[in-house]
Amino acid sequence: IHVFIYSVSLEQGSVTSLIEEKGTVKGIQYKTKDGQEFMAYAPLTIVCDGGFSNLRRSLSNPKVDVPSCFVGLILENCELPHANHGHVIIADPSPILFYPISSTEIRCLVDVPGQKVPSVSNGEMAHYLKTMVAPQIPPQLYTAFITAVNKGNIRTMTNRSMPAAPQPTPGALLLGDAFNMRHPLTGGGMTVALSDIVLLRDLLRPLHNLHDASALCRYLESFYTLRKPVASTINTLAGALYKVFSASADKAREEMREACFDYLSLGGAFSEGPISLLSGLNPHPISLVLHFFAVAIYGVGRLLLPFPSPTRIWTGARLISGASGIIFPIIRAEGVRQMFFPATVPAYYRAPPVD
Repeated sequence: IHVFIYSVSLEQGSVTSLIEEKGTVKGIQYKTKDGQEFMAYAPLTIVCDGGFSNLRRSLSNPKVDVPSCFVGLILENCELPHANHGHVIIADPSPILFYPISSTEIRCLVDVPGQKVPSVSNGEMAHYLKTMVAPQIPPQLYTAFITAVNKGNIRTMTNRSMPAAPQPTPGALLLGDAFNMRHPLTGGGMTVALSDIVLLRDLLRPLHNLHDASALCRYLESFYTLRKPVASTINTLAGALYKVFSASADKAREEMREACFDYLSLGGAFSEGPISLLSGLNPHPISLVLHFFAVAIYGVGRLLLPFPSPTRIWTGARLISGASGIIFPIIRAEGVRQMFFPATVPAYYRAPPVD
């Protein structure tokens, strides 16, 4: 029988900076609610201060993109078209999300492309929601939606995307949205974060001494490679689906959008496959690529049948080209080698340092 006794101290405060000595992170400096400043030291500091992290620049080379903003509302005392399910409304100019958060409340997230949204304070947002968004939502939710807008409890949040770009630093490690973000359309952020935590736990489990910062840092470089199959699959799918589901004046893009919806509507493997990718149950990037281009080929097939006119052939060619233009830049940002061939990366085979 093994008995383990751990001593854990919980301290609450706002971290203001990392404590570094000769390129090694030794701990953190933080401020409590009453304004007092303290320092805390540890052999390994895990930084997970969220999407608006002010510490990530010390540990990575972040390239943050803001593709859109979410406008949030709480709808009360109404029923979703399909009870107890999340809903994605493929609207113009971009998707709208609905999902239950209690027995009487439904959260609505309206995606607004770009980095700026209409002003809430001067009424522009309420006007936009009533005139542009309300006509596109399901009839069952219309009255509750208008009521929520009239109440004025409207929240906005920027959506951020940021590929993982670590700079391995002795004594510290990044996790969560501070390290890697994707468009929240698919809700994959927590899946990636929890997967990373499990992986990090397994890597740290055989260690009994964390005080050799350089050796530990070299060993934990494997974390960045081992996490790629799950993280890159969810990241790529989130970015690709957002672009596909957003409205476009391009006929080929609209065909891709409709093909994606109809492909998922086929059921069976055509819906189970993408869902298993979204949920992290199928962490195989090649499956993602196969499904994505299966959607594109399905769309081309719909265009060419029953009579493949020159216009339809040209639109089909542009559909394939557009699909490639959506997914390949995302894959390139994630890292082709780490994503598809992680076993060829030397860090994949790092062994725990000897005590």
